[in-house]
Amino acid sequence: MAEKFTEQQIAAAEAQFNCPIAFMLSVAQLSQLPDAVVNEIAFAGRSNVGKSSLINALFNQKKLAKTSSTPGRTQQLNFFNFDHKMYIVDLPGYGYAKAPEKLVHQWQEVLKKYLRGRPNLRRVFLLIDSRHGIKKEDQEIMDMLDVAAVSYQIVLTKTDKISSPQLAETMQKTSVEISKHAAAMPDIIATSSEKKSGLGVLKTEICALL
Repeated sequence: MAEKFTEQQIAAAEAQFNCPIAFMLSVAQLSQLPDAVVNEIAFAGRSNVGKSSLINALFNQKKLAKTSSTPGRTQQLNFFNFDHKMYIVDLPGYGYAKAPEKLVHQWQEVLKKYLRGRPNLRRVFLLIDSRHGIKKEDQEIMDMLDVAAVSYQIVLTKTDKISSPQLAETMQKTSVEISKHAAAMPDIIATSSEKKSGLGVLKTEICALL
């Protein structure tokens, strides 16, 4: 696959990510959502997919998004203000088997309503563990995003944990799967928060939405 961005574009995006970002608020009910005054992107993924680690790595901060080994730590929509130009939203992890069923249902309903009714939501970055590929719970979220007509893009995480041939296989299988989904972007971004790989491409995608 040919490179989508030039080195100059990636360098410009890297510079833009030196701008300040700060936690805004946690949202448990849609009535608490901030006004839709700037563009917004969201990060979604299964519990322990590395979502908080990726957000921290993107903005070169250790504690911007809270990380935990406990599934379901992120139980609300957490909003971050990126230089007053964009809202970054950390969505609740899904696939959390240890969370109470009633609470899981509550999170799912809030998430569905948010996705369907947020006019300034430009894209959802859907994180998939590169070691496991797309699972049933991921399929359900993808179907939900298709129905909501919300553009989304697959971001593979933890690519440092697998070999190059394994990554190539995961990329190929993922590409086949997303071709079946109307709202999915065709380009897949492979990342490693630990090795910082792929972050420049992801930053460039985000800056293109500013």
